[in-house]
Order: sequence, then C-alpha cells, then structure tokens
Amino acid sequence: MLEYPALSEKDALMMSPLRLAYVGDAVHDLLVRTGLVLGGESVHSMHGGAVREVNAQAQAQALARIEAMLTEKEADVVRRGRNAHAHHGTPKRVRPGDYAKATGLEALLGFLYLTGRMDRLKMLYRAMQ
Repeated sequence: MLEYPALSEKDALMMSPLRLAYVGDAVHDLLVRTGLVLGGESVHSMHGGAVREVNAQAQAQALARIEAMLTEKEADVVRRGRNAHAHHGTPKRVRPGDYAKATGLEALLGFLYLTGRMDRLKMLYRAMQ
C-alpha cells in the first residue's frame, strides 16, 4: 500500500469522521481486492467477491467481529463515524443501522491508514475475515 507521511493522531482526530470514512472506504476496497487478486481467482469471481465484502451489511458484520479488540481511541473513532450524518440519504436496500456501522468501520480504517498504523490496520483486517 502506498504510504504518505503519517498524520499525528491529534490531527487525524480533528478531521471530520466522514473524511476519515472517505479514505477508509478506499483502503478497505484495496485490501479486499488485493486479497482476491492474490487468491488467484478469475476476474469475474474477484468482482463478485469484492461486491460481497465491500457493502454496508458485510462491513457492519466485519465491525462486529473486531469491536472487542478496539482500543478506547479506536472505538471512539468508530462511534464518531457511526454517528456522522452524510448529506445524502442511506442508499436503497441498505438498513440505516448497517450503513452507520459501515461508516464507522470506514472511519476507523481511514484513521489507521492516515496515522500510518499499517500493522494495526492489517491485524484488524485479518480479524475482520
């Protein structure tokens, strides 16, 4: 994964949780796609796998698998992301609760990526599987 100079935790925590989630969405997508490519599946199978893993319901379930492992600070980032209100409505066919939890997970992944905590990011991602 490309790495930029890490932000301090203080600077990252000052960001809007929706900004963190914006980056975290891309980070999650890249982690999922990388795993699928390394799995040696066909492109069609990879696309289906990505669709199954990178959606609000799957992300809400992934968050449930790692919640007990989170530090207080990480749990706070998730809470802030979960409670953030985007200026658009919840997508159709997505439960609002799942969408909120997915945003919380994405905020956490964005926070870890932007603060350069790649080891923690990888550890939590493995536990999400």
